[in-house]
Amino acid sequence: MEKLVFSTFLLSVLLANLSVASEAIDENGYIVYCPCMGRFGNQADHFLGALGFAHDLNRTLVLPAWNEYRRGEVRSKQIPFDTYFKVEPLLKFHRVVTMERFMREIAPEVWPADKRISFCYSERVGLDGKSGKGCNAKDGNPFGPFWDNYGVDFASSEFFGPLTYDVHHQKMTEKWAEKYPADKFPVLAFTGAPASFPVQDENRHLHEFLKWSDAIEQKAKDFIAKSLPKGAFIGIHLRNGMDWVKACDHVTQTKNLFSSPQCLGYRNEKGNLYPELCMPSKETVIRQIKRQIKTFKELNKNNEIKSIFVASDNNHLLEDLNKNLKRMGITAVKLPEDNPHVDLAILGMSNHFIGNCISSFSAFVKRERDAKGFPSTFWAFPKEKKDPVKKVEHEEL
Repeated sequence: MEKLVFSTFLLSVLLANLSVASEAIDENGYIVYCPCMGRFGNQADHFLGALGFAHDLNRTLVLPAWNEYRRGEVRSKQIPFDTYFKVEPLLKFHRVVTMERFMREIAPEVWPADKRISFCYSERVGLDGKSGKGCNAKDGNPFGPFWDNYGVDFASSEFFGPLTYDVHHQKMTEKWAEKYPADKFPVLAFTGAPASFPVQDENRHLHEFLKWSDAIEQKAKDFIAKSLPKGAFIGIHLRNGMDWVKACDHVTQTKNLFSSPQCLGYRNEKGNLYPELCMPSKETVIRQIKRQIKTFKELNKNNEIKSIFVASDNNHLLEDLNKNLKRMGITAVKLPEDNPHVDLAILGMSNHFIGNCISSFSAFVKRERDAKGFPSTFWAFPKEKKDPVKKVEHEEL
């Protein structure tokens, strides 16, 4: 009798596990992609677009690792999504699963090796200069390292053109569902992100569901508590590396550059590009900080700016800032180590943020602060009627 009861118990446990496993499979299908364009700021823009795309197609979004490029290393590194961000808040908006869990628990059933199709708009030329009549999904860095990290090879390619990722217009959602039904195509695996850059205006609000991991958030709070004077602080982002200097040379040749729509508007309804917007001079930076300190004091009678936190890809201007702010009793500081994610988290917590309109790194902070209702401004925007700096001196930065 005891054996019968025990056997019945084991059977019930097995059935329960089977039920859970079955429920874990999304019959509406999955979206997998490589965040293969640019560094973190660009990848974050693409992520919001991919999240919106998955939501409108009603497929579970597989959260990819972040691609990172480290000095002296030829191949990119893949950092699990949840190293930097929490998964749970995203579930309030749509179904998601980490790439690691997907490959371990779900892929063996819905995405066997011989059924793995790479999706791209049209033929993608391989490193050998030949198209190969396919997506060549693993050619190049970070494409190869990303998929290799999960042991993924593709059996075939699928060209989805003329369909686009813009599910907000032209009944695109219905067209995707009609051409690629989930019962025949359970996994749509894209060579790159199924999203545009910069992020579409319709997807910017999705940043409210992107929350820093406990580890990143705690590092940011610890730095603020231990390294910043007690009181309010302004967070600033200075983009001034040599690659940025070269990028800024193109501002007079285009209407939009990188994340410029965040201040100029997606149809340039708020103005056009100009050099100072891309590469603000040292004088502009100092003048604008002083102006913001004064404005903050006027708006907050019981609180004053005590410090400036600086994030930069090259020159933090600490010596110049501290020299010019010394009489005001204000100190400019930066992280002692290179940690862009903690930089971002600290900037998001500042009492006021000043960023670069064209930078996707600044755009990340602006979206986060918008979701929280925190104030932000941009360097040299809006444009002054008379430019106090006739020429941007790159060597000053």
